[in-house]
Amino acid sequence: MSRVVGGISDVSVEPKVYVILGSHACRAGTLMLEYKGVPFRTVRIATGLQPFVLRLLGFPGRTVPALRFEAQRIQTNRAIARFLDELNPHPPLFPADPDRRQAVEEAERWGDEVLQMAARRSVLAAARHGRDALVNRGDDGRLGALLWRNSLARLVGMRLVGRFFFDVNQRTEQQLLAGLPGMLDRIDAWIESGVLNGDSLNAADFTIAPSVALLSYRRDLRDMVQARPAGALADRVLAEPDRASAPLLASRG
Repeated sequence: MSRVVGGISDVSVEPKVYVILGSHACRAGTLMLEYKGVPFRTVRIATGLQPFVLRLLGFPGRTVPALRFEAQRIQTNRAIARFLDELNPHPPLFPADPDRRQAVEEAERWGDEVLQMAARRSVLAAARHGRDALVNRGDDGRLGALLWRNSLARLVGMRLVGRFFFDVNQRTEQQLLAGLPGMLDRIDAWIESGVLNGDSLNAADFTIAPSVALLSYRRDLRDMVQARPAGALADRVLAEPDRASAPLLASRG
């Protein structure tokens, strides 16, 4: 059972979010929970075991983040965003104005369905070039250590996962890298129009910023990404580790 105190559910069992290490998709989910002020506990699943563990925990799908909120089990960031807005309308993750909401939902959907996978495959492809193709070998950054804590395990794991599960090879990497400037142009245009990085953050900001942050792990992309408005969005939503004491969700000013 739960009761509502000031718009936030005071739950008898602490909500849990199941994640894997350094996942940009998982960070999007936890950012929205933090933004809403919902207390939760993060449970980290060993990378690669999430489909099996989640099934054992009663989740219908195989993907993280997975939110357990009392008897409810919610998966996908889009479902989590709408659940959180029902749970506590303030601060909202979607604008009240129908036209603005439609624009935010379009950006959110693209960030979830297109950009998230492009960022994932691009960074997996970096493993083809050795550990130093990632800044700090992927040991830390805006999302923390990527996938595995040990850099050799990360290199081997990323190569295997990229090759056998995400169609990463020389040809597809070239295609991915060629398409990234256009994707970043699209994000920059949404920022210019106020759909992203406005006075108040929204579900699309939280969906897109972690993918931009992930792209910055690639040494050859970092400066290009950081020089764009998209990089400024990542700066606002996800502080660099050496600036972790700064306010996470400070208003733009």
